[in-house]
Amino acid sequence: MEKLIGKKLDDFKVQAYHDGEFIEVTKESVLGKWGIFFFYPADFTFVCPTELGDMADRYEEFQAMGVEVYAVSTDSHFVHKAWADTSETIRKLKFPMLADPTGALARSFGILVEEDHQALRGTFVFNPEGEIKLYEVHDMGIGRNAEELLRKVQAAQFVAEHGDQVCPAKWKPGAETLAPSLDLIGKI
Repeated sequence: MEKLIGKKLDDFKVQAYHDGEFIEVTKESVLGKWGIFFFYPADFTFVCPTELGDMADRYEEFQAMGVEVYAVSTDSHFVHKAWADTSETIRKLKFPMLADPTGALARSFGILVEEDHQALRGTFVFNPEGEIKLYEVHDMGIGRNAEELLRKVQAAQFVAEHGDQVCPAKWKPGAETLAPSLDLIGKI
């Protein structure tokens, strides 16, 4: 398996549905701020709308941290629009829904299930320079938690800002961090 932490985003150009319009999203357009690619298997399914609704409920918190969210599936931008037109949950999304009908974007992250032409539930957080700082991949039937993702992004941003400190398990902003040193070995 390819090492993804620290890997720079590959070049890409996709169509997206966002705020009632079709837009183009490229690697260049996502750089300059923290971002999340939130891959899900397909529109008009079961677990996917629960995850996207959860992300929508936390979207303002991500935005306040300077983080943009990009939902991604192998459906087309037309299907994204149709889903938003028919689902109250999807209609409330304020973040772009990227269309990856060729599977190129999911394939570049190693999460495309070729025989189904669907992405696994992959979450990829990247910094303003486009380097992947954390990721997790779930099987199709296992939903994710936006609250826990928010905490992980807060930790990634803290470590980026304070390179001499690290965040222990369950760390949240304001909690104690660790400064790695010989003095800590065997004492935690």
